[in-house]
Amino acid sequence: MRVFVTGGAGYIGSHMVKLLGEKGFEVLTYDNLSNGRKEAVLYGHLVVGDLLDYELLEKTLRDFMPDVVMHFAAKVSVEESVKEPILYYENNFCGTLNLLKAVKKLGIGYFILSSTAAVYGIAQKVPVKEEDPTVPINPYGWSKLFCERALIDLRASGYPIKYAILRYFNVAGADPEGKIGQVSKNPTHLILRALKAAKGEIPYLEVYGTDYPTKDGTAIRDYIHVMDLVQAHLDVLEYLMKGGQSDVFNVGYGRGYSVLEIVKVVKEVTGVDFEVKYGPRREGDPPMLIADNSKILQKTSFKPKYDDIYTIVKTAWEWERKQ
Repeated sequence: MRVFVTGGAGYIGSHMVKLLGEKGFEVLTYDNLSNGRKEAVLYGHLVVGDLLDYELLEKTLRDFMPDVVMHFAAKVSVEESVKEPILYYENNFCGTLNLLKAVKKLGIGYFILSSTAAVYGIAQKVPVKEEDPTVPINPYGWSKLFCERALIDLRASGYPIKYAILRYFNVAGADPEGKIGQVSKNPTHLILRALKAAKGEIPYLEVYGTDYPTKDGTAIRDYIHVMDLVQAHLDVLEYLMKGGQSDVFNVGYGRGYSVLEIVKVVKEVTGVDFEVKYGPRREGDPPMLIADNSKILQKTSFKPKYDDIYTIVKTAWEWERKQ
């Protein structure tokens, strides 16, 4: 089976490519390398290209003719999206429209979309279910929600595509074999920033907001190991190919950790008591996001393997020490 992976040189996409390659899939990665790295693509071939370059995108798809498209390519910083909203709508939404246009033209039948819990905005209840209101509070979340809508509407128009939309919660960790992991010169994700503080690559870890309505005043998130996340993609693909209906799935563990709890775990795993400073909330950050993951657990064969915050941090730390 042939799988076309957009953003396959990036953090999550490269782990997906590795898993697909190990399972015997024929893989082609399409990535503009704005955040990805050639050396992270461990299987198949890499075409360096942008989703906004429609001619190259269509030609690449036509030459490869995949059975499945897995779409990871996107800009993902909430903070940056607030400052540069047009960039996010153009890159994430317009890029996805180009991809869907080519998919329809070539008659490709399966599509798995990388989405985000940011589409929920400030959740009215926790944990959040897939059918709960989607009212993003930042341009990143809106750009991904528009992508979801375009895919749903393509199916509703009569084009016989089968899709799964996976709403990720906070992805962290690294390949347990140590072959790939997260690489970022200016990371925004909490665990990676904490690890860089432990390494001394940044002088301290800044905690954004201590006045949230949570148990310790810091924001709470549901963290999922990257290898469980990419396995979920294979499990929903299997579900679709066995006759399952197109659907939206939360992908998380169903439990949350506050920023200060994560800081404590990182200090324990690394053995480094790095400095922590406290600042104001970042614009666009909700106080709490935890997944109700019952749908993916009930409908597919997905069974988390790395559901432990210490395992998540440990694999990320082992990778980070190699950098």
